[in-house]
Amino acid sequence: MQVIIPLAGKGTRLRPHTHVVPKPLLKVAGRPVMDWVMDRLSGLPVSELIFITGHLKEQVEAYASDRYGYPCRYIEQITQDGTAGAVNLARPYVKEPILIIFVDTVFEADLSIIPRTNADGIIWAKEVEDYQRYGVVVTDRAGYMTRIIEKPSEPISKLANIGLYYIRDTAALWQGIDHTLAAPANRGEYFLTDAFQHMIEQGRKIVTAEVGGWYDCGKLETLLESNEALLRKGAARHPQLPGVTIREPVYIEDGVTIEGGTIGPNVSIETGAVIRNSTLSHTIVGPGSQLDRVTLDHSMLGRGVQLADFHGTASLGDHSALSGQP
Repeated sequence: MQVIIPLAGKGTRLRPHTHVVPKPLLKVAGRPVMDWVMDRLSGLPVSELIFITGHLKEQVEAYASDRYGYPCRYIEQITQDGTAGAVNLARPYVKEPILIIFVDTVFEADLSIIPRTNADGIIWAKEVEDYQRYGVVVTDRAGYMTRIIEKPSEPISKLANIGLYYIRDTAALWQGIDHTLAAPANRGEYFLTDAFQHMIEQGRKIVTAEVGGWYDCGKLETLLESNEALLRKGAARHPQLPGVTIREPVYIEDGVTIEGGTIGPNVSIETGAVIRNSTLSHTIVGPGSQLDRVTLDHSMLGRGVQLADFHGTASLGDHSALSGQP
């Protein structure tokens, strides 16, 4: 089985705080999103990882090569025409059934069902209450997909499409992508889900499987929610910090300096950060950032941010600087 990992495509969501670090390398609960995802491949018969990248191809290649134990291929998507176009770039290299993973989510899914399925494909989904934020999957009584609908206004389904797919009948997928790319663009792009819909309309069977956990890392608000969920599920850790009040869950890497203040809940701080006399909650702090006399809530700071005398919420990219009134 080959694994296609689209990191490009107009339909992929923007990084929440920086255009410098590729989205799958953003850290949540102390680890890059991509590392959490790759853990799920353990035990599967994976022959190759095919990364479809954007303009940050070199960074992804430098990070992933020799890291996961599988042969890797990197393809740059020059024209950001959508997720169908991104996956289509892998077509000349696909020789086996494929697993497609969009790595802006961390999931808990039983992938061992892949070798046992008789269906033409599998789409993983999670029942959610805020269904209007996502594409949803509609199924028949046997659990086979009948439709995928983007952000429905009516509660036709609460099964959110999480961006994880197995396709056994790859020939039918390529036919679906050809059909999608030949049609007018859907809101300016070509969606992979439209190719799946074509497969269904041509009589293919795609079964729906529910995931146990799904942690969306594609937007700031959901990234912070996912950070908290993963911290509470066991990722939290921190050294002893005399004079600092810790409100769990908190993740603090080695090499962080904190003097006074209160940290937590739901805070992750990367190595090299220096934080003095500050109060942080629901916040992720990138490596090498320096914070003095700040109060932050629901914030995300990139690498090397300098922040002083600030109170509120902030989303700052790498090497930003901001000072308030002492």
